[in-house]
Amino acid sequence: MIGGMERLQKGHAGRERFGLAPLIVIWEVSRACDLACVHCRAMAIPGRESGELTTEEGRGLITAIRRFGRPIFVLTGGDPLKRDDIFELIEAGARAGLPTHLSPSGTPLLTHAALYRARAAGLAGVSISIDGSTEAIHDRFRGVPGSFGWSLDGAAATAALGLSLQINTTLTPHNLDDLPAIAELVAALEVRRWSLFLLVPTGRATSGMQIGAADCERVFGWLHALSRTARFRIKTTEGPHYRRVALQAGGGRFVPGMNDGSGFLFVSARGDIQPSGFLPVTAGNVRWDDPVQVYRRHPLFVMLRDPDRLKGRCGRCEYRAVCGGSRARAWAATGDWMEEDPACAYVPGPGAIPRIAEEARRAAP
Repeated sequence: MIGGMERLQKGHAGRERFGLAPLIVIWEVSRACDLACVHCRAMAIPGRESGELTTEEGRGLITAIRRFGRPIFVLTGGDPLKRDDIFELIEAGARAGLPTHLSPSGTPLLTHAALYRARAAGLAGVSISIDGSTEAIHDRFRGVPGSFGWSLDGAAATAALGLSLQINTTLTPHNLDDLPAIAELVAALEVRRWSLFLLVPTGRATSGMQIGAADCERVFGWLHALSRTARFRIKTTEGPHYRRVALQAGGGRFVPGMNDGSGFLFVSARGDIQPSGFLPVTAGNVRWDDPVQVYRRHPLFVMLRDPDRLKGRCGRCEYRAVCGGSRARAWAATGDWMEEDPACAYVPGPGAIPRIAEEARRAAP
């Protein structure tokens, strides 16, 4: 287990590494989706819209992404299965040498046949959302009866085909008390990773759909305890302060420094280059800008990777290089993506940046 000092050092080193290339690139291939999720980040619509990147533009994007090296490449939506060229895009990503993953919606399009064809095209893994342990809880959140069953069928097909399976769960008051039961359901599936998404009020999501900072602390403590015995890995999305909780509890497995625009790059359906889908601030467009140069040099991305520019409690926090707080939530709450994350309850000590953070910074490569 990696100690606290080493983790803090790795946080600074990780941010420097992420200055050159993201670990994950997500392309929202379409906003089209047959669900009606109450929180939808993409504000999905029933059918495809004009202005989406074409197949050839997608191939060009894949070529550009390959210049980063081999980041994880995720095709999302909306529902990526609404594009009739999705298997061509999967094949293009795989042929380019990118670990290519799919994030489909729980609809009748998510079939064994579709996933079989995706695997044949070179798909490496699938992430499927399950937001409740029962049909009633999940389907109410996703807005369409039957989504729970289609999601479970898709998860079973993914595992049967030998594809890496990740389950995503968006955490809101609607399923806060259901988390232990969801964890049991996840454990019954052949899951590699369970990712809990802390809701950010963007798209259709409202601030009232968020859980409070105290509930975050309680959930993260429970998650860390679960991570010691679970057969699957646990991660959080837009909840980087889980890393701080893990360090305070003795350590854990996570990627230090990973955050919106730091190790993460998002391309919208229309080609907009953004730090993440939850921080929809545009720094360029792949139709006329080089995503590699935008990620490396645009002031927005450079700022997001600099923990010394964080404000409020995040700026005073000794865990700021490892965590950094959700930049998307800070922006949604205050209009300033460098402000403190309101979903974190931690209060750093008064005065200058604590000694441990200074030592970590000096020791970093």
